[in-house]
Amino acid sequence: MIRIEASTLKLSSTFNMVSVYMPDLDFMFHMFFLARYCKLLEENTFRGRTADFFYMLLFGASVLTGIVLIGGMIPYLSASFARIIFLSNSLTFMMVYVWSKQNPFIHMSFLGLFTFTAAYLPWVLLGFSVLVGASAWVDLLGMIAGHAYYFLEDVYPRMTGRRPLKTPSLINALFADEDVVVARPENVRFAPPPAEELHRD
Repeated sequence: MIRIEASTLKLSSTFNMVSVYMPDLDFMFHMFFLARYCKLLEENTFRGRTADFFYMLLFGASVLTGIVLIGGMIPYLSASFARIIFLSNSLTFMMVYVWSKQNPFIHMSFLGLFTFTAAYLPWVLLGFSVLVGASAWVDLLGMIAGHAYYFLEDVYPRMTGRRPLKTPSLINALFADEDVVVARPENVRFAPPPAEELHRD
């Protein structure tokens, strides 16, 4: 029992702990990505769909963990994957990728140096990470997980009419999602009154 709990803690902590060293520029940018694009996804794409948002994060965490485990067994890639201790930045980058795919035509500016559309945002940020000396694998893993989610959730259903990433009923039961309804104030007319009422006055 103790071994199982310790293994579970190790597996989950890779997405909880972000940096054990002095925060650098790349770390600060990933924190900005987490705050901005997580909020944008929650308030737009996943508005009123908390269970679906949680399932997206669960899917991303599972894909990232699987890639690292499999990559660690490949001789030429094992050394690169062995240096990846925490996957929280990769999970954050996955959200950036999903948002960029769902909003590809939004115009953006990088540090005021040049403008581009949101479809190229992950590649711009990947180039920035390489320039500041960070590992490109961290962002690439996030892009792979994000593309897998985007394809299975948005592209594949349009091609086949089937949705393989439908949120399980067990997860839906954990979150009480309700439709966003705007209440209509009482005694407020949104159309001209009937002619009969005008004659009565």
